[in-house]
Order: sequence, then structure tokens, then C-alpha cells
Amino acid sequence: MARLIFHIDVNSAFLSWEATRRVSLGEEDIRLIPSAIGGDRDKRTGVILAKSIPAKKFGIKTGEPIGMALRKCPDLFMAKPDFRLYEENSKKFMDICREYAPIVEKASIDECYLDMSGTHRIYPDPVALAHTIKERIRNEFGFTVNVGIGENKLLAKMASDFEKPDKVHTLWQEEVQEKMWPLDVRELLWVGKKTEEKLKMYGIRTIGDLASRSVGSLTRLVGKKFASQLHENANGRDDSPVETEVPEAKSISAERTFSNDIGTEKDVDRALFNAACIVAHRMRRADFYTSCVSVFIKYRDFSVVQRQHQVAQPTNITAIILNEARALIRDIWDGESPIRQIGLG
Repeated sequence: MARLIFHIDVNSAFLSWEATRRVSLGEEDIRLIPSAIGGDRDKRTGVILAKSIPAKKFGIKTGEPIGMALRKCPDLFMAKPDFRLYEENSKKFMDICREYAPIVEKASIDECYLDMSGTHRIYPDPVALAHTIKERIRNEFGFTVNVGIGENKLLAKMASDFEKPDKVHTLWQEEVQEKMWPLDVRELLWVGKKTEEKLKMYGIRTIGDLASRSVGSLTRLVGKKFASQLHENANGRDDSPVETEVPEAKSISAERTFSNDIGTEKDVDRALFNAACIVAHRMRRADFYTSCVSVFIKYRDFSVVQRQHQVAQPTNITAIILNEARALIRDIWDGESPIRQIGLG
């Protein structure tokens, strides 16, 4: 049976949900002005969690410090995060998705996968169905989503990231060469900043460039396991299932909450070192190895930024885990914003 997968992603979720609430109270629609969801505007602490399209035109980026965003746009409207509101809206749109799909996987608070395989007799036109779901969410709740359609989770996710907002896009296997291969290699799922730099250093600039390379040549750049995954994904192949339940977590982590916020590289590195020692010791004691290192930081306003990276070879060596964590922290921390909590897993 041919697979049919939808990926549904709320457009700028946190900001859209805040805007919808304000509009329902008769207030201005903050989606139409330069606005963002983040930490404390007056203290200029925290990071941007979501931004409007007008804010994006000022160069404001998700994850950047609020102080930097305000320098780009001094009149930026800021609203603090409200995670109870976000959970309520997340449940609303996913409940609609469950009315149509036999299997729904919640990928995050603002996105989910729908396995529509075998429903062609009920819904003969998948694009028309996607529009129906999208329009119901917009009409009933006031916020918009993008829907991506493909034969696997990768293609559906890539399709939903095409032009936004409030769009339906397909990315069938026969469309990969036309729609996906011309994209920058960074646009491929799982390709992070460091991998992008490494690939581009060897002339791999587009997803098509990556797809044309052999697994052997990629292995020398990123390791055997990741090379195989990149090659498969660049060619539009992905056999991961849509799952209704999250598999049991198999992870080891360590976190540290500080009595006083830290904000120097020395303090952050010391905290990472301690966490790496704890995690690596626990791994060796359990005879575990890791193929993925993740870090997170929580700011003073309780906003959280996290990042993960697959390592070239499975390891439980403290120094390797620590170096991976240091590289990830450099990607997500500006070097000065105060940190309340830090974790490594």
C-alpha cells in the first residue's frame, strides 16, 4: 500500500496564538505589525521565540537575543510567552486532525504528522482534504497552518516548509528533483550549521549536490551512519513510521539550575564540563554509547532554547561529549544573556 503522509505546522505558532487571543478581545492583530514573543522587553533579557512577518523584514530571527532584535527594530511590539495558551491551542488543532486521520503523531506543540495511507476511498483527493483541514483550523480558531503532503515524513515536512503562511504544498517522490534538489543544502532536515559548513567546503551546496554524492564519499566527511541518512534523505527517501505514542526515551542527562543566573563563558563552560563528566560517567557505568549530544539553556524569563547534533562515531568519552556540547552552546547562546539553567544529554 502506498504511503500518504501530511505534515501540519502552525505558522509562527506562539505569535499566532497570542494574536488570536488579542483579536478575540477586540485588540489589534499583532501579526500585521513588527511584533515578537520573547522575554523581558524592558530588561532586554531572553530570546525571540516567534516573530511576525513584518518583524522578519527587519531581519529579526527566532532564537536571537531580545536586545539584538530591539536594535534592529526599536518599535518592535513584544509579548511574553503564555504556555498554557499554547497548550490549549495545540490541543484544538490536533483534535481536528484526529477527526480525519487514523494515526496522528504529535511532533511538537505546533506540528504533527497525519498518516493518511489507505484512506483514498474516503478522501480521493489529498490536496482537497489538506485545504479542508487548513480552512477549518483557520475558520474555527483564527490561526493558520501550512500543510505538506508526501509519501513519507521527510517529504511532507519539507513540503510544509515551502512558502508560508496558510499554504498547502506537495512534494511527491517524482517532484524531488524539481522542488527539493535546487534548495540550499541547509534546508534539508537534520543538516545543521556545522554540517552545512563542512559540506559546502567540499562543494556540496544544494540538496541535489548531496544526492549525487556516493555514501562512500560522504562517509569521509560526516561518518558512515550520518552519511547514509543524508544520502537517503537528499534523495527523498525516509521509512520512519508515524507513531501515535512516543517511544520510551533512552537517554542520560544532567542539568544544573543556578541560584544566581550566570552570564560568562567561563561559568557556562564550567557548568558544561561538570554535566559532561556526570553524563559520561553514567554512560560508561551502564555500558552505553551515544550517537547524539543535546544541550539546552533556560533564560531568566524561563524561555528555553535547545540544540542537538549527531556525532560521527558512537562514544562515551567525556572530552568528545564536552566538545560537542561546547559547539552547540556557541550556536544558541550570544555569550552574554544570563542563564538560569543549563543541561546536557
